[in-house]
Amino acid sequence: MSITTIDWHARAAQLSLDGRAFIGGERRAALAEESFDCISPIDARVLGRVARCQAADVDAAVASARAAFDDGRWARKSPAARKRTLLAFAEKIMAAREELALLETLDMGKPIQFSMSVDVPAAARCVAWYAEAIDKVYGEIAPTGLNALGLIQREAMGVIGAIVPWNYPMIMAAWKLAPALAAGNSVVLKPSEKSPLTALRLAELALAAGLPAGVFNVVPGYGTEAGEALALHPDVDAIGFTGSTRVGRKMLEYASRSNLKRVYNELGGKSAFLVFPDFDDLERCAKTVAASMFFNQGESCNAPSRLLVHESIADDFAKRVAAEAPNYRPANPLDAKTVMGALVDDGQLRTVMGYIDAGHQEGARLLTGGTRALGESGGYYVLPTVFDGVRNDMRIAREEIFGPVLCIIRFKDEAEAIALANDSSYGLQASVWSSHIDRAHRVARALRAGTVHVNQYDEDDITVPFGGYKQSGNGRDKSLHALDKYTELKTTWLRINP
Repeated sequence: MSITTIDWHARAAQLSLDGRAFIGGERRAALAEESFDCISPIDARVLGRVARCQAADVDAAVASARAAFDDGRWARKSPAARKRTLLAFAEKIMAAREELALLETLDMGKPIQFSMSVDVPAAARCVAWYAEAIDKVYGEIAPTGLNALGLIQREAMGVIGAIVPWNYPMIMAAWKLAPALAAGNSVVLKPSEKSPLTALRLAELALAAGLPAGVFNVVPGYGTEAGEALALHPDVDAIGFTGSTRVGRKMLEYASRSNLKRVYNELGGKSAFLVFPDFDDLERCAKTVAASMFFNQGESCNAPSRLLVHESIADDFAKRVAAEAPNYRPANPLDAKTVMGALVDDGQLRTVMGYIDAGHQEGARLLTGGTRALGESGGYYVLPTVFDGVRNDMRIAREEIFGPVLCIIRFKDEAEAIALANDSSYGLQASVWSSHIDRAHRVARALRAGTVHVNQYDEDDITVPFGGYKQSGNGRDKSLHALDKYTELKTTWLRINP
């Protein structure tokens, strides 16, 4: 069915949720029999109750994952066999596309059209890509003398703890799950308490696709309870975490306090979008920065929230960007034509409004937005907001807002643009807009960011790594490089007698 012919409101009203954990191939209530309300940001309705897993539940999930790994029910399957199962999993995801999209939209507030066209297909493609890749990853032979043979092989690490955020629940889960499972690991996934629903459904779909029980477990709950217990667990071999820099620091602390497990953090961002006066299509540039900033309600770690514009074109460019903002006016995410939905919860709404107040207080000039919207709905909506006259030392320019707030910063020349862009504790992404190939390459090389886009933004795909410099984290999701996080390198040195 077409997205526009489906009555999403009616489907939402009929939805029946199972919020129990998924451990050992079955749904289970939390051992303490505690649960919490799952609240939709669309209108603050209670969608259902979700298991409040704690340390004892994490222990059970890790034990299940460890038993599955140790007996080889998944890890000892051939890469080709794992490939077949994961391809079936990807097909199951696409077959459940409408159900998963509805869960994602209800749970975290993104427009249903994007849950359908972006999130579900991206998660399925990620699983399928690693399925196809895993039987094409070869070991190495070291350059030895004639009396030896040095084999270098990748081996599954063991039990992986994956802790994912609420802004792209399915995609972030797939970025962790797919390479970890493809390599032969078992996984315990802790979704955000703000968006646990699709993770639980993914586990059921994986089991139906043939993934052995115990290989993929899901423990919903609060970060300070289930998340901390998972990161501290002595039988977890690695943690793949996506979230805030503040919590990323805790992940490293938990590893040092437990078994020195590997920790791979994908953290915050304050990405710079640099516009030089020689670029020949400022209209496309303005449309791109607005679309990239306001997509997903601005709740993206790689949102281009710092717009650096050469002073000779800044007045005109600021007007162009501000004129785009009304195209992203928030509306009910269940309406098929909505392009900007609700912030994830009341806490995030208050955070975003606090940053808007800080922008006013520090002297930035509001061009558009800056207020709540749809207050009568009971949901959490903010108008797309653009500030001009921002200095790089203002809070709105230095701290990750995670909402639809764009800051325009002016620069005099190329050297100042580079200095401003790099003057950040983050280094996740950046974008350079110039019609001069030398300048584009020169600036891209100078920027301290994990990904630099040139004359576009965020058009890359699963084939390239995603991650950042500095306090944006370590390690990389996506591409074959993600396998580095979930595998051990083993050297086998054989003596060959003459």
